[in-house]
Amino acid sequence: MATISASASPAMQEAPKTPGATIATAAARARYRPSPLVIFSACLVLLGAGGPLLLRVYFVHGGQSMWLSALLQMSGWPLLLPSMCVSLFRGRRHGIANLLLPPRLVGAAAVLGVFYAASGYVYAMGSQALPLSTSSLLIATQLAFTAIFAFLFVGLRFTPFSANAVVLLTIGPAVLGVGPGSGRPAGQSSKAYWVGFCEAIAAAAVAGLVLPLVELAMERYGRRTGPAARAPPPFSTVMQVQAVMGAAGTMVCLLGMAIKSDFGAPRAEAAVFGLGETNYYLVLVWDALLWQLLNLGTIGLITCASSLLAGIMIAVILPLSEILAVIFLHEKFDGPKGIALVLSLWGFASYLYGENAQKKEAEKSGDLELVAP
Repeated sequence: MATISASASPAMQEAPKTPGATIATAAARARYRPSPLVIFSACLVLLGAGGPLLLRVYFVHGGQSMWLSALLQMSGWPLLLPSMCVSLFRGRRHGIANLLLPPRLVGAAAVLGVFYAASGYVYAMGSQALPLSTSSLLIATQLAFTAIFAFLFVGLRFTPFSANAVVLLTIGPAVLGVGPGSGRPAGQSSKAYWVGFCEAIAAAAVAGLVLPLVELAMERYGRRTGPAARAPPPFSTVMQVQAVMGAAGTMVCLLGMAIKSDFGAPRAEAAVFGLGETNYYLVLVWDALLWQLLNLGTIGLITCASSLLAGIMIAVILPLSEILAVIFLHEKFDGPKGIALVLSLWGFASYLYGENAQKKEAEKSGDLELVAP
């Protein structure tokens, strides 16, 4: 009897552990699967890749208003109102007040919208002076700024791979300055080129600052407590944050247009637009729509994942912008741009490989903890 008990005891003790360990392991691995909201937000960012292209079309064919071009990047937020109302109506049984943003988060989003409008204005200045393929490579440095500010504000931990990505994405745009006239359109002065170069870098720096600050604001003022904290915020939260930022940014742009007396710019520019008056207004409408998709996807990635992932996805649209600029705007793709593109893609691939390796290591550690007695 003693022998039977001794031989049976380990099996009886091990049997309950195996299913529990399997379930816990599966749950641990499930944490690293992207949620549908993250995938949806990433798709929005990719769909918004045409926004920078249409903005360049606006400048190439006669557009000149800086504040109007900045407004195009901000003013698509009213398109979110019907979806927000439907979302709030469907969740009314939980109390609409519980679905609305906290007042402090509204204030933080409004302030960040002002910064984002400033970034859009500086980006418009750089887009006017530089070809899209060049400005896109420079904007890719936003990832480096995002990583640095995320380290300072939200405690991002650098790995060798993420540090390598930051270095490569910083060196890549610097290659554009190698050689006489590198990336400079024919007929453009060296001074105008370098001013646009610095403006694009400044826009990337401001945007790289805004992304981690949005994540910080969500962490401090917008995160839920209790069991709901384990789930990503509802997309209505994403839409509300984007709407507040867009409204604040729109007010800044409208104020700038009022100061510069630019409200008559659309009518004057439409009359001399290279593609015709009707196409001028179509460019404005579609550009505002595409920028809204890009902005909404970016805020969705920050809210449901992290600011660094948002910066990564913005860097992902770099090759697409390059291809679109060469195909539709017939921009020259020379050696320095090719080297900068390769370095940027190398940095992006380095980050993805590091993230994948880190997740596998975390899964392995979780498995070891579950096996340990």
